[in-house]
Amino acid sequence: MEVLLRVTDTVKSFRETRLSALRPVTEFFDFNRVSRPADLNTATTRISYNTRYFSGNYGVIIAILAVYAVLTNPLLLIALAFLIGGFAAINKFAPEPMQLGEHVVTQKSLYTGLFVIGIPLLWFASPVSTFFWLVGASSVLILGHASLLEPGIESEYTAVGEVV
Repeated sequence: MEVLLRVTDTVKSFRETRLSALRPVTEFFDFNRVSRPADLNTATTRISYNTRYFSGNYGVIIAILAVYAVLTNPLLLIALAFLIGGFAAINKFAPEPMQLGEHVVTQKSLYTGLFVIGIPLLWFASPVSTFFWLVGASSVLILGHASLLEPGIESEYTAVGEVV
């Protein structure tokens, strides 16, 4: 029960901090403000402003790409389920050492067995290439969107507020 309360508190705090920064979809996909930057300085200014302004939306994009990457790599999904499920099962069902015939099975030996099987399985699932794909895909999408979208009129007022 305590774990459930902790999870709900974490979800509430996440919703208050990150999801409150979400901008409306109509503003995020405002095609009237899309234009090619004149030079690198303009692109850099746009990227700097838009990454701060749309940080919540970009976080959602990264989360969607991460879920897509895990779901399209079945071996990675199996390896993660095996490792997470193994940790949960060991913590729930084997907190104390148990006697099996002549052998005493401890939590340490169960974790060792989990790692001996889980780490090679995870290695074959290529999480490093999935991570780099996620970094590359999200970078292209976010930097492309941030550089092509002109900042709104409110960006002029934030610059004035920073000077004061």
